Amino acid sequence: MAALKRQPVVPDPSRVRRIAGGFGWIDHRLLREGHLERLTFFDIALYLFLVIVANRDGVSWYRKDVISKKVGMDWSQFETAKARLLERGLIAFKPFAPREVDGFYQVLPLPPGGAP
Repeated sequence: MAALKRQPVVPDPSRVRRIAGGFGWIDHRLLREGHLERLTFFDIALYLFLVIVANRDGVSWYRKDVISKKVGMDWSQFETAKARLLERGLIAFKPFAPREVDGFYQVLPLPPGGAP
């Protein structure tokens, strides 16, 4: 006999979350394909911030000092997290100008086939 699949139950129907204004989403494959377990706390904090503030193309342009302050990391921790996210293909970065520390961040689709 096949097992019955449980249907989700909303514990408090009067408080169902509604999206108003901007909308950021996190791909469930981040967890299911092993990406999340390969990230540090700072990697996750930076990734979450970039997802939250991204426009419909996944792009944001907050300054490094603002991001660092908002997510509670120093510049060294920020640069390490940024480098790890770039290396894993989770984000792209383009400076505003050559040798500029600030620029455009893009949250990318998750790499196919799971985490490297």
